Amino acid sequence: MTSQTCSLFVLSIIMIYFGRFGSSLILANLQNDIQNLKADFNSSLPDVADGGPIFTEKLKNWTERNEKRIILSQIVSMYLEMLANTDRTKGHVRRISEELFTLKNSLPDGLKKLKDLMDLAKLPMSDLKTQRKAVNELFSVLQTLVETQTSAKKKRSQFQRRCKC
Repeated sequence: MTSQTCSLFVLSIIMIYFGRFGSSLILANLQNDIQNLKADFNSSLPDVADGGPIFTEKLKNWTERNEKRIILSQIVSMYLEMLANTDRTKGHVRRISEELFTLKNSLPDGLKKLKDLMDLAKLPMSDLKTQRKAVNELFSVLQTLVETQTSAKKKRSQFQRRCKC
């Protein structure tokens, strides 16, 4: 995939994934708006390809629906942040921003979940007090893990019974 099509691809995934396209007309209109945005940002310059894609590669690692909603929520927020610093009087910027804002409102708050993950990564697991707390919570964590796995197996089993594959 070329770097020029990455933004359209990501936006298409986001919008299709959350059912925002009742017709391909909206996507076609946004495609034109994105082409205009690419021109604004000179995204056809050769350095755009340096280092590979910034969003589409990360999307491949998030496979479950709820996982994808978290990462897509973050990506949408980043696009909105980027567009907030552009000329909002341009129609194509305004339309893309409005569509992304509508999508963001339909997504879970991925920022809170991301913060939780970052807080977990920062826990000082070599600290004795942290270790004590962790040991006190171990049974509850394991119980939640077992319940989650059991629930996933039940869903899979129900799907297999319904599926006439």
